[in-house]
Amino acid sequence: MTIPKFKGKYRVESTRLLNRNYAANGWYFITICTRDRFYLFGDVISGEVQLSAIGEIAQQFWADIPNHFAHTHIDAYAIMPNHIHGIVVIDRPPDVETRHGASLQNTDESNKFAPLKRGSLQAIINAYKSSVTRWCRKNGHDYFGWQSRFYDHIIRADDSLDRIREYIINNPAKWEEDKDNPANLWM
Repeated sequence: MTIPKFKGKYRVESTRLLNRNYAANGWYFITICTRDRFYLFGDVISGEVQLSAIGEIAQQFWADIPNHFAHTHIDAYAIMPNHIHGIVVIDRPPDVETRHGASLQNTDESNKFAPLKRGSLQAIINAYKSSVTRWCRKNGHDYFGWQSRFYDHIIRADDSLDRIREYIINNPAKWEEDKDNPANLWM
């Protein structure tokens, strides 16, 4: 099997659901990692996250997402040393439409090669990552960087939501066993 190239570089296919409209209402579990999983947000000491200056900004900007995106709110989240877990909720009234006039409930429309859809999960995460990066550049943290993609999981059931919330809340206490803890990469 050959891996496709774009402009001479190998491409990794999207992990997003092909026909899912990520501007549609929903609950989304997100994980965003720092580049090379460097500890840039702080450290976990005795099961408690001790945030660095960058970690404090990452937390402040994450909590501020609803102030920048209408019909969006944040549920449980945790800023970890090298990644962020959080639940983003998009909850528009039924009559709200996109800027192009197409219904947000239309799941046939793919924005694979189009600009980011306003208010979509990708637009929210892109704006968040850009804001944190911009703050870092302005404040002498030029080494800061994100992993190029992010993980998302569409939450579809209440019991799943409860398990994900519990995972997020307990993540700092379980850092010693966490797969994103570099000490555990070779386990």
